[in-house]
Amino acid sequence: MEFADILPYLGWIILAAFILGAAGILASVHTTRMKIKNGYPLEGMWGQSLKPSTDGQAAERIRLLTQENAELRAEIGSLKDRMSSVEKIVTDSGYHLTHEIDRLRQDKDKVQ
Repeated sequence: MEFADILPYLGWIILAAFILGAAGILASVHTTRMKIKNGYPLEGMWGQSLKPSTDGQAAERIRLLTQENAELRAEIGSLKDRMSSVEKIVTDSGYHLTHEIDRLRQDKDKVQ
């Protein structure tokens, strides 16, 4: 295959290369835009942070999330305790309740 065989398609090859390059650039711009919109840190070519978020707002956000996490963990612990109490009531008293109902029925039959 010689250059003369490729020459008629050279325009299409250049157009395809241009479209692929433009698509890559647009994808990079879109990715950066989404990172900024959603609060992710921007990274350089080698993965280093371009703008480390060491401002007071980020520290406050971390403090609030940590506090909320602790509150939710405490609430889950409380719910586990309550659930175990309910399980004890259901399993223990259910057996005794059935026997008590049967005893009352027998007492009722004796009275009649």
